[in-house]
Amino acid sequence: MEVQRKQVLNVESIASLESWMQRTATKLVQVNGQRKYGGPPPDWTGPAPGPGCEVFISQIPRDVYEDKLIPLFRSAGPLYEFRLMMNFSGQNRGFAYAKYRDPHSAAAAIRSLHQHPLQQGALLAVRRSTEKRQLSLGDLPPGVDRDRLLQVLRDLSDGVESVSLKFGKGRRKVTAIAHYTSHYNASMAKKAICEAFKRKFGIVVTVKWFSFSSKPRLDEEEEEEEEEELGGTFPAPKVFPKPCPLPPCRPLDHDPRPPPSPQENLWNLLTPSRGPTPPRPDVPELKDAVALLLRVCEAFKVGPPLYDLQFLHTGANGFLYFTYRVLIPGLPEPFTGVAHILPGTSAPLLRYEVQRAAAERILKRLSQP
Repeated sequence: MEVQRKQVLNVESIASLESWMQRTATKLVQVNGQRKYGGPPPDWTGPAPGPGCEVFISQIPRDVYEDKLIPLFRSAGPLYEFRLMMNFSGQNRGFAYAKYRDPHSAAAAIRSLHQHPLQQGALLAVRRSTEKRQLSLGDLPPGVDRDRLLQVLRDLSDGVESVSLKFGKGRRKVTAIAHYTSHYNASMAKKAICEAFKRKFGIVVTVKWFSFSSKPRLDEEEEEEEEEELGGTFPAPKVFPKPCPLPPCRPLDHDPRPPPSPQENLWNLLTPSRGPTPPRPDVPELKDAVALLLRVCEAFKVGPPLYDLQFLHTGANGFLYFTYRVLIPGLPEPFTGVAHILPGTSAPLLRYEVQRAAAERILKRLSQP
């Protein structure tokens, strides 16, 4: 086996990597099919990077390692993190992620290193990472409860922010959308959830990246991951073991009247009652638009808002411009638009300010008849 491994690997490349690690005192950590540097590195100062700071690198020769890649991508700006995807043989899997301090450094890396001739006949492809944070869990058992599922996912993976459920006809087909704090946490969960559900509960579920589009299409980055990742998606049986390993949902109150649409429900809550219609119970006043939008969605059980935020550019006035796409699972269409904010003191605060700007716009739209 060791002889076969040496035949697969480029011995000179391995020796160069080991020499570089020893000379520079660089530490690399192997975790679930990827080898990570930093996150943050020892000399890092300041907050963790926010959205728009990561680039996706593909078309990497399989015998090229961090001793060549990290110095190259450092030339564009300070690296917060570098992740090289690895396979069991010890070769890289042809793609990696580099995360920078700010979106400007990420943009500089794309401009200067896209189509960079790393080897003769090998041109790197560098572009902005999609940084997807939502996973779609399919073929869940009928009767699954959202709160229990959220607890289970938090036990199995890190960084779970929220979970919403989508039901098929007759509530027999259940799909969950899990929102994570980072692409890295979602990627790690994508590999672990299938095996964990099979081992702990005796059921097989499907796990894939969630797409906002009605007809999802894999882009280059997703195709690389779907082709190379282990444990991403497994075929699921049509019949689940009974009883369901997760507690059943709470029974729904029967109402003979046809239910109003989620859009109408939200509008009715956000607008004062008119005419003889009795007023609805008041919602406690919340000055924070993010909290208010979440409270409204929870009140009508349409699922928590899922925020997809992308840095756009810095305006001449100093404002940072972001595009937002916010999906409320119970509504037919996502809300989209552009929000601008002043630069913040930390990445989490920056993200939250963009969420708040988006939530304010959505609440205004929902309050209009």
